[in-house]
Amino acid sequence: MFNLSGRVAVVTGASSGLGVQMANGLAKQGADLVIMARRLHRLEEVAEHIRTTYGVKCLPIQCDVTVTEQVNQAAEKTIDHYGKVDILINNAGASKNAGVLEMSDEDWEFTMQADLTSVFKVTRAFAKYMVKQKYGRIINIASIYGQVGNTVMDTVAYHSAKGGVVNFTRAVAAELAKYNITCNTISPGYFETELTADTLRTEAFQKFVKSSVPLGRCGREGELNAAAVFLASDEAAYITGQNIKVDGGYTSI
Repeated sequence: MFNLSGRVAVVTGASSGLGVQMANGLAKQGADLVIMARRLHRLEEVAEHIRTTYGVKCLPIQCDVTVTEQVNQAAEKTIDHYGKVDILINNAGASKNAGVLEMSDEDWEFTMQADLTSVFKVTRAFAKYMVKQKYGRIINIASIYGQVGNTVMDTVAYHSAKGGVVNFTRAVAAELAKYNITCNTISPGYFETELTADTLRTEAFQKFVKSSVPLGRCGREGELNAAAVFLASDEAAYITGQNIKVDGGYTSI
C-alpha cells in the first residue's frame, strides 16, 4: 500500500522544515518530486539529497508563491519536465504576528497573501493540469490555529488565514471531485523546525505543551509524513474535503 512510484509530487515551501520532511516522505515511497521555495541554493541541496538517497527524480524551482507569474511559470516548468502533475502539497507560508488591536493593514495583508492567497494561486495553476489528466491529489497544510484560538501569542491574521485554508479545501474538494481530484487539509500541531525551535525549546513552552497536548510533547521530525503519504495515495481515493489534525490530541480537549 501507499506506493507512489510513477507519481509526480509538487511540494511548496520545501527548502526547510516540514516541507523538506514531507518531500522526503513522498520520495521514500517512490514519487518523483518538484520542490519549490524562494531559496534556490537550499532547494538544490535538498534535491541532491533526495536523488542520492531515494533514487528518484527531483526538480528544484525557485518560486515566490505570492507572485502569480512565478507560480504559473513553475507549473509550466513542471509539465515541461515531467509531462504531468499528480500530487500537490501547499506547504509554503509566513506570518506577521500581532493581535486584532495592534495589527497593521500591511502585516494583515502580508499574512493573508503568504498563507491563504498563495494556496489559491498555486492550486489554480497546478489543478488546471490535473483536470486535463482526470487525476489529482491536493493537500493543503493549515494549522491547529485554523480551528481554535490561543492564549500563548496574539496572531489573529494567522488564525484567520489558516481557517480560510480549511474551508478553501472543502470548496475545492466539492468543485473538482468530478475530475477525480481530491483535496484535503493537514493541520499540524506544534512541530519543531528551524523557525520554531527557539520558541518550542523554552522551559515555559515545554510546560505549556505538557499541560495542553494529551501526548505531552511536540511533533517529531517525520511524524507529519504519514498523513501526507496517505492522502497522496491511490488508497485515499474516497477521502476528500477532510481536515486531518496531526497535533498530539491538542484540539481534542
